[in-house]
Amino acid sequence: MTSDTSDPFYNHLLAEYHHPFSGWDFSYLTGRRIDLHQQHHWDYAQRVTTAMKEAQSILDMCTGGGEYLAQYLAMQPVPEVYATEGYVPNLSVARERLAPLGVKIYEVQNDQLPLADASLDLIINRHGSYKAREVQRVLKPGKYFITQQVGDQTNRRLHELLGYTPPQEHRVHPDADDRAVWNLAYAVRELEADGWQIREQQEAFYPTRYYDVGAIVYYLKAVPWTVPGFTVERFFDQLVEIRKLIEREGFVDVLFHQFLIVAQR
Repeated sequence: MTSDTSDPFYNHLLAEYHHPFSGWDFSYLTGRRIDLHQQHHWDYAQRVTTAMKEAQSILDMCTGGGEYLAQYLAMQPVPEVYATEGYVPNLSVARERLAPLGVKIYEVQNDQLPLADASLDLIINRHGSYKAREVQRVLKPGKYFITQQVGDQTNRRLHELLGYTPPQEHRVHPDADDRAVWNLAYAVRELEADGWQIREQQEAFYPTRYYDVGAIVYYLKAVPWTVPGFTVERFFDQLVEIRKLIEREGFVDVLFHQFLIVAQR
């Protein structure tokens, strides 16, 4: 089967692909894409806002559209706040949301931080890449780095269903020596090798359930590094097969892999 511009399903998927997306807001998929963890092993927001009580200066790495940082600051203000973002479509959204809160926002590439050595009390990072030594450089001695990461098992079933194989040179994390590995054990070893003290470490695996193909298309458009070059036309045959799977089963489950580290310099 090939794409047909007169096919209602093809045109439906195109509409999903082109539906507006900004920042890191997936509310459009409410009820169509749900996480099935019965009870999360940790509360990242609680860890962060508790640590913010003791901080005078913080950095939110890879802030996205600033949605989460704005929520944290509403719960626990901090005098000096910085944020970085490297994904260009998010920058204007983040600036619009965070600048009125007094947040200084930097566009960064390659996880280099435009801040002075030992200048921050707290660095937080939700689902963003980082360089362990660069984080260590800008954090004051004895202070904390809190990160929640997306592990290497995430979305592998989507890759299988779409017939997509990540290229051999693709690295899950920019500092990974084993290009296929990014998990709690690897990240902890990396931090400990640089002298960090690990104060908390947890890992979780749970399914993300999709109830329709349009939700998958929207997600892949919003997170383009999951399947680089994804378009409805290019993957239409595979999307039709996923529709058949959902018609039989009622949904399709895709494993999501996360881990949390609280590290002290």
